[in-house]
Amino acid sequence: MKNRGSLRAAQAAGVAVTAMAIALAAHATTNQSERPRSSEDELAPVKVVFPRAQFIGTPQAIRAPRVKPVQTEAGPPFLAPLGTKNVALGKPVSSSDPEPIIGELTMITDGDKEAGAGSFVELGPLLQHVTIDLQARHAIYGLRVWHYHQQPCVCFDVVIQVAKDPNFAHGVKTIFNNDMDSSAGLGAGQAMHYVETHFGELFDAKGIRGRYVRLYSRGNTINDLNYYTEVEVYGRPVR
Repeated sequence: MKNRGSLRAAQAAGVAVTAMAIALAAHATTNQSERPRSSEDELAPVKVVFPRAQFIGTPQAIRAPRVKPVQTEAGPPFLAPLGTKNVALGKPVSSSDPEPIIGELTMITDGDKEAGAGSFVELGPLLQHVTIDLQARHAIYGLRVWHYHQQPCVCFDVVIQVAKDPNFAHGVKTIFNNDMDSSAGLGAGQAMHYVETHFGELFDAKGIRGRYVRLYSRGNTINDLNYYTEVEVYGRPVR
């Protein structure tokens, strides 16, 4: 009788422990589902306004290696955490060519993406770069760049980097690089060339953190000069 009583007591205790474990698990699951989601978890389309399509003149044959198909549609919206916006708008711009042949450096972040004269900046030949100071550290989720879309063309040695310091001496991170032979001295890139259109080119920055954004280029299939119409940087300040 004593052994049977002990067995029943042990079984009852086991049932009680199991019931308690199930209740605790259900409570934890409920709390987790009710926990407020971080804005990092919630994605939303980043607003972008495209300029008018405006190819001028007779298109020339584009001669460049490894070129992606020409973009003919806007494509799906770029998704980023809630609160992401163009943090480059109105921010100061510097350049390896401080005196552009045409335009002013401020035009690169003024919001004007149109193709006509008065909307783009023309820099000198050879390798040039422009640097945007976001004036604070940001989590950068993407960029959209319009070099020149009056005519279809391919820009060469396009490299995009982000850094915490203005000299790009430490902690430099590369977002994009299609400099296939490392002629810019920044390492050989594996990305393909692309044709400029009024949609701009979208680059995924995957939340890289930094204050300064630098864009390199070395001429294009039309001439040896370097053009910038607008650069949008999609990010949020780092708290």
